[in-house]
Amino acid sequence: MKLVTSTRDRLPLAGVLRLGRPSDIWFKPALSVVVAAAPPNLALLVLGRLDLAMYTMAGSLCALYAHNRPYAARARVLAWVALGMLGGLATALVTASLTGSAVVLVTVGAVLAAAQKALCDATRIGPPGNVVLTFISSAALFTPQTPDRIPGHLALAAAAAAWAWLVGMAPGLPRPHGPERRAASAALNATAAYVETAGAGDRAGRDSAGGDPGDTARAAVQAARHALLSARRPTETRAALERLVVRAEIALAAPADADPALLRAWARQVRRNRPVPEADDLTGLTGVASEPVPPHGALWHRLRPLAPLALRTALGCALAGYASLALGIGRPYWALVTAASLYQANLTLTWGRGVQRVVGNLLGVLLFAALVPLAHTGEVALVLCCLALNFGAEALIARNYWLGSVCVTPMALLVTEFAGFQEPGPLITERVVDTVVGALVGLVAAVAVPDRRWQRVVRTARTGPRTLAATGRSQGPRPDRRTGETTEGARP
Repeated sequence: MKLVTSTRDRLPLAGVLRLGRPSDIWFKPALSVVVAAAPPNLALLVLGRLDLAMYTMAGSLCALYAHNRPYAARARVLAWVALGMLGGLATALVTASLTGSAVVLVTVGAVLAAAQKALCDATRIGPPGNVVLTFISSAALFTPQTPDRIPGHLALAAAAAAWAWLVGMAPGLPRPHGPERRAASAALNATAAYVETAGAGDRAGRDSAGGDPGDTARAAVQAARHALLSARRPTETRAALERLVVRAEIALAAPADADPALLRAWARQVRRNRPVPEADDLTGLTGVASEPVPPHGALWHRLRPLAPLALRTALGCALAGYASLALGIGRPYWALVTAASLYQANLTLTWGRGVQRVVGNLLGVLLFAALVPLAHTGEVALVLCCLALNFGAEALIARNYWLGSVCVTPMALLVTEFAGFQEPGPLITERVVDTVVGALVGLVAAVAVPDRRWQRVVRTARTGPRTLAATGRSQGPRPDRRTGETTEGARP
């Protein structure tokens, strides 16, 4: 009985599928990916070369990243994401052109997935993390390829990625401080909610998302601090925002002396494209506002602690792909990508992601079956369905990972039809089998290769200092409550 109770506590089902509130900017990544993908796809449609859409889609998906980052930081992140995508795609295309051995292709895909997972975690690239990169490289591995076509395919992906970079940077023209303003506004609102809760004498209360108001406020202040530090270039607007974030930190430390109405008024004004409200410069009370950007250290030093995670990812992806091959599945990369999407900071979060992935994919298969008749009416309908599903996936995934997967699954299935319509029955069967196989084998690998270091970090985070203003320093990124991913702000 004790073993059963312990397992239930570590691998819970309650709450895994609960929907959270949408991100304040849920429409930004959703619109961005549509704007990034539509022109290349429509151009290929006009040229009668929709079979090349897989390569332009690879570049267009770069528009999903870095929506919470200031524009100077976003420019760098999007460039690195594009380079990482092109590197993985080039490796996959060259491998596919040199060998037709499915075992070799799965092995290379597993190694690429491990490298992508480790690099994304080490650089804290943020959602959607390694999953999109792994999907692109794994799909390319199982696409027939010849060496003479590789430069052209990479050129298409690079051109689409350049367009995605422009799409991601375009909002900075009318609102150059938009991300910092949103982060500061969120910190002020979350702090006001905490002050109201503390003032009511209910420090153990829960916010509307089911979390502790104090934890929510501290995370929001930390995200605002990180956004302001990553902006780097000092401006009057940034300095004014820093002073407001310091006031939020002071309110966290002394909620009884804070005015939640004033905090909310500041939050409303900051959110709009108006002059930032002036607040007294109290940075000396916390010693945080002038804190420099912390050095990250050499990439190698950040990668070394992630060796168990990389090993687990490689093992889980390889075994999932081999199991899919043994079952006679023609697209084992679906099992590989499913396994790669599971691994989070600890086993409990990995289990939750596995449940979300399976539920979302199975419902997504049903949606695909409903959409196939419409998509098969012509290539225009196929492209429009894919764009609509792209929008739906990014609009919904912030609520819960499984809800976004309901749209991601049919979109991935429809992408395979760009080269020609296929019978939906085999596609549905293969996707269901690969989802279940990938999730089961991936969880087995998570148990077989535990990461004690991350488990210690998670336990320490639960029992560590709880007040930023009291410690005078940031506590580092924390796992998102819904997705389990380590983020620096709200999930885009």
